[in-house]
Amino acid sequence: MKQLLLLIFFIPCFAFAQVYATTYVCPPCNHPCDTTTYQQPGVCAHCGMTLVEKNQRMSKDQKITVCFYLYDGVEVLDFAGPMEVFSYAGFKIITVAKTKAPLLSQGILKITPDYGIKDAPQTDIFAVFGGSDEVAADDPEVISWIKSRDSATKSYFSVCTGAFILGKAGLLDQLTVTTFHKSITNLQKAVPKAKVLQNVRYVDNGRVITTAGISAGIDGALHLVSKLRGKEVAEAIAKQMEYDKYVPEQGMDLSHQEFSN
Repeated sequence: MKQLLLLIFFIPCFAFAQVYATTYVCPPCNHPCDTTTYQQPGVCAHCGMTLVEKNQRMSKDQKITVCFYLYDGVEVLDFAGPMEVFSYAGFKIITVAKTKAPLLSQGILKITPDYGIKDAPQTDIFAVFGGSDEVAADDPEVISWIKSRDSATKSYFSVCTGAFILGKAGLLDQLTVTTFHKSITNLQKAVPKAKVLQNVRYVDNGRVITTAGISAGIDGALHLVSKLRGKEVAEAIAKQMEYDKYVPEQGMDLSHQEFSN
């Protein structure tokens, strides 16, 4: 009888301890609060992002890596919007151009790439953007380099007319895709084996995600984060960025399997 009483007493205590044994953290946002822990769910007191269980957050050595391929004349918001999203998601981002020489975005912003195509490391995701896309699309050396990395690249992401670069590399054939609203007809001519849609923010084919112009890249990036990190993380990032326009249903998801790291 004494043992039964002790058991009745300790079971609730054990259950109570289990509830509060869970540790919560903010999704990695590349800020100092990444190391702050909480004992209860809620929001991070520093960055305001919704907390997740610590065991659900990817560790530092599991970071998803993304190559942002840039060139002279690349549209600023095309790459800056997704860069903001992926940074908050804790992805490791590198910038690559044909060479390491500084380039000019929209004739305004000077950018020094981390790597050139001769020394750029392999990444999980390869991202390209619009602007003067012919600088890359019409460069055989660049297109050959993109193709050479294909077997080790898990996913492709394009914003605006960056789709022309993927199309030139043969990555859009037999897919449903989109691009900048004024370039729909031209992309269809450039990639006749693809189905090019208008009036859609992004199209997800599983391995390849293409988005419409400029700000639509943010929607596509949030969608990709939702696939890789969860819907709650994507929504928290959109809230952190005060991006009220994010409506997942504005995109088209044709994928049938999750991207895995």
